[in-house]
Parts: sequence; C-alpha cells; structure tokens
Amino acid sequence: MNTNPEREEQLVLELLDAVGHRSDVSQRHLARHMGVALGLANSYLKRCIRKGFVKITEAPANRYLYYLTPQGFAEKSRLTARYLSSSLAFYRKAGESCLRILDRCEQKGWRRIALCGISDLAEIAALRALERDIEVVGTYDSHTERRRFVSKPVWHEFGDALACDAWILTDLNSPRITHEHIVGLVENARVLVPDILRLE
Repeated sequence: MNTNPEREEQLVLELLDAVGHRSDVSQRHLARHMGVALGLANSYLKRCIRKGFVKITEAPANRYLYYLTPQGFAEKSRLTARYLSSSLAFYRKAGESCLRILDRCEQKGWRRIALCGISDLAEIAALRALERDIEVVGTYDSHTERRRFVSKPVWHEFGDALACDAWILTDLNSPRITHEHIVGLVENARVLVPDILRLE
C-alpha cells in the first residue's frame, strides 16, 4: 500500500470507528465508510484482525460479525487523540497564516477580499477576517454546487464575482492549479497565498 502514515492511521481509525458502531458491518459498508476500494478495506480489516484490534465471528447466512477487542478500543482512542491533536495544530497554523495575510491586506488598505476555494482553510480565513476590519465578499469555487459559504455568495464562474481588493487562495485540493488559474485572471500582486499552503 502506497499511502502516507497519516492516511494509513486515518483509514485504521475509520475502520475501527465503523466496527465500533456496528458489529454486523459488511466489508462493502466499511469500504464506503473509509472512502476506499473494497479490496483495500479488506486488506485493512485483515491487518486489524492480525494486530488483535478486531475479532471476527461467523454469523448465520454466511455473514461475519466484527468486534473491537480491548486493544482495538485502546488503538481507536490513541488514533482519535492523535487525529484531534493534528487537527488542532492545523487550525492554529492555518489561523496564524491567515492572520499574516490579513495583516498584509490591512497594510495595503484592502478591505474587501474574496476567497478562492471552499475548504477548512477558507472557513478559518473567514473567521479570522471577523477579527479585522476586512469583509469577505464571497468565494470563487467552480468545483462545488454550493451557492453560499460562510453566509456569503459562492461564484462558480469567475466573471460573476463581486469587486474586491484581493483574492486569498484557500483551495486545499489543488492549490497550485487554482493559483495558476487565478493569477491568469487578476493582477498577481492581489492574489495572496497563505504560507501554510507552501506554494511560494
């Protein structure tokens, strides 16, 4: 399996969480819950059984029941704590990164900004903008069907966007592609990239 360690831990946590909620969970349900192919879910399930995190028993009609073992509960707790710690660290770093961008906006007298990409980073940027005299006028995201985000309009076409002083890149899925797209449409100096994205 060619996944990074954080992703592997996340998948194990998803599996343990699903088994912890329903002992009669099917492997197909596990795959959907984990967001992976059936074969990969099966591989993770076998690994968790081998490590002693999950116990399997046969049920009627050729079905299986899965139970978390005490080691499985302990591993689920450990992974949950690690995930929360990582999430809080991301929130802190993203918040600090957004504040640095917003400070630059204030220094330049830019009071109306738009976000580029709906994401956790965009939500953090919008929250941090509330701490400043800066208004988020909306979000440009051509990959969503949402019409509103953080109580502001979402533009699916760049031409529909309201006038603003600057654009903050907040796309976490494909930031480099979104950045290249935006700088092709507006003055490069008005496209601001939070350093947490590590594009510059």
